[in-house]
Amino acid sequence: MAKFRDDVRNHVVTWAEVHRDTKTLARRLVGQGPWKGIVALTRGGLVPAAILARELDLRIVDTLCISSYDEQVQESIRVLKTPADAGDGEGWLLVDDLVDTGTTAREARRILPKAHFATIYAKPAGADVVDTAVSAVEQDVWLFFPWDTEPRYVKPLADTQDRPLVDSQDHK
Repeated sequence: MAKFRDDVRNHVVTWAEVHRDTKTLARRLVGQGPWKGIVALTRGGLVPAAILARELDLRIVDTLCISSYDEQVQESIRVLKTPADAGDGEGWLLVDDLVDTGTTAREARRILPKAHFATIYAKPAGADVVDTAVSAVEQDVWLFFPWDTEPRYVKPLADTQDRPLVDSQDHK
């Protein structure tokens, strides 16, 4: 069962925004290398890591798999997988979509203390953990990323009665 909070404001991030903001992140990182590779913090860091790998011409992408959320509820930290070849992270780019409270980011920093930590979005409680971020987000805003949502039809507000989308009388 999905657990959603009512004390946050929701914001849906589009694919276009993710792509644009990740390319902005790439522009900030391109001169800071050379990078040995990318470590994507899963799951949110996977899409930005793919875009960054292309833009920075990197072929080595690994993952650091940490679980700390169930929908919008933060739970205890569980490290599920560490990257095989990143050592202490020196020369590696550690990537995530968002740093929120900083709990997951601090654990990632513990595992890869010398990695350059880059995120697309950063909230105040975790912003001090990352080296490079593109956009600041208020702490009480919950971001829904495109890989967590799907577009669907919604009736117009003025439509107060249930009626079919196509009237069978129109097709005679």
